[in-house]
Amino acid sequence: MTAASALHTVHLVLPATVDDPAAPSGGNRYDLRIARELPGAGWHVTGHRATGAWPRPAPADRAGLARLLAALPDGATVLLDGLVACAAPGVLAAQAHRLRLAVLVHLPLADETGLDPAVAAQLDTAERGALHTAHAAIATSAWTARRLVTHHGLPPDRVHIAAPGTDPAPLAPGTDGGHRLLCAATVTPRKGQRRLAEALAALAGLPWECVCAGALDRDAQYTAGLRALIARHGLGDRFHLTGALTPEALAARYAAADLLVLPSYAEPYGMVLTEALARGIPVVATAVDGIPEAVGRAPDGTVPGVLVPEGSPHALRDALEAWLRDPGVRRPLRAAAHARRAMLTGWETTSRALAGVLETLSRQPRRTM
Repeated sequence: MTAASALHTVHLVLPATVDDPAAPSGGNRYDLRIARELPGAGWHVTGHRATGAWPRPAPADRAGLARLLAALPDGATVLLDGLVACAAPGVLAAQAHRLRLAVLVHLPLADETGLDPAVAAQLDTAERGALHTAHAAIATSAWTARRLVTHHGLPPDRVHIAAPGTDPAPLAPGTDGGHRLLCAATVTPRKGQRRLAEALAALAGLPWECVCAGALDRDAQYTAGLRALIARHGLGDRFHLTGALTPEALAARYAAADLLVLPSYAEPYGMVLTEALARGIPVVATAVDGIPEAVGRAPDGTVPGVLVPEGSPHALRDALEAWLRDPGVRRPLRAAAHARRAMLTGWETTSRALAGVLETLSRQPRRTM
């Protein structure tokens, strides 16, 4: 018997674009990482790619997913990314009696910023159907788990948490003035880059340079508006849009940064926050959803950054101004970030949490018709 065959098997169904280097995202990186890590926790991973994940599933894509699931053996354990599962709740319902289905949820679909209300309602209905059909839902943060229980009415014992891990990284050296700012996020309305540009435009008299590292083609209209805003405020030589970066190039940006800024309107966790903290870089972020969970606290209870209230129009500007002007603000935040760095958990913790859910799922009796 080979080592692989001695393991349990999970069929991992991911979006077809999950490893597209032009469209990196925290959700995609999480999915790919668990595919690598689960064998170390006792699970052989058989990977599948599905076209037609939200937001534009087509009938042919649903048919393809139906064929994929129908070809799996009775009793198979299947873990589907939520974008795939929620594109075809009826397909899941047709197989739930013979397969053990779990859905991995990063961000509840209707919580995406800027959706047309009709589209949001459609997404919400589809997601609710898929999650109630599945035998288990796996959330990537405690906030998301609570949201699935309260919003979709899922039984709490069917909702589990497997938070992202963080890789060890060298300390970023930082600068004396703390003027190098980094926003690492796909350029979309939810991530709030326009809000950041407006805040920094109000601080044009202070020394700062901001790098926005993230894909620019996810929302062309939003990106165009951001470019126009940068030009209107004369920030073209200080507010840089790099587009999607390779992991190596992004690591270099982290190494050069003094402060990570994440001005999101909604965020289930925020892997970039822990990636910055792993380098001892403090953060300024909006206090929404799972962000406070990701930022956490140092052992002495201090927050390794500033969490700004979502509803205050000037809170982000004020936090950045305090950081840029006052060494007395920067020093304790850097100390807290260094202390928080030692507390971060790795991906083996994530894989163990997932493996525990899959083990429980694999032992459940199949549903009857």
